[in-house]
Amino acid sequence: MAETKGSIPDTPLFDRAGSLRGYRLNKMAMGLGQAANRDAFKADEDAYLARFGLTAEELTAVKSRDWHEMVRLGGNLFFILKIAAVDPTPITEIGAAQAGMSHDDFVYERLGRKRNG
Repeated sequence: MAETKGSIPDTPLFDRAGSLRGYRLNKMAMGLGQAANRDAFKADEDAYLARFGLTAEELTAVKSRDWHEMVRLGGNLFFILKIAAVDPTPITEIGAAQAGMSHDDFVYERLGRKRNG
């Protein structure tokens, strides 16, 4: 991945190339904005995902809820959040995954909350 001035190392850039690379993944996730698609996703995730021709990597990332990998594969975080809303997954868990931190460390270090325990 090429770095540009002021870029954050190891942070995927969502540009035209990323958008094209993540088209299938983003189309699938955007579909979750409709109640019927959310119901279909919850009822049979494999069947819902099969509609979009996702690659094996994309399928693995979605099914394991690997937020960092979905973004690396070209997923737009705003679309990926629609998957999190179906589960539901707290946005802080996604932030922790993106930062490569445990959830507890993330909320402590990034949000200033007290540690559990």
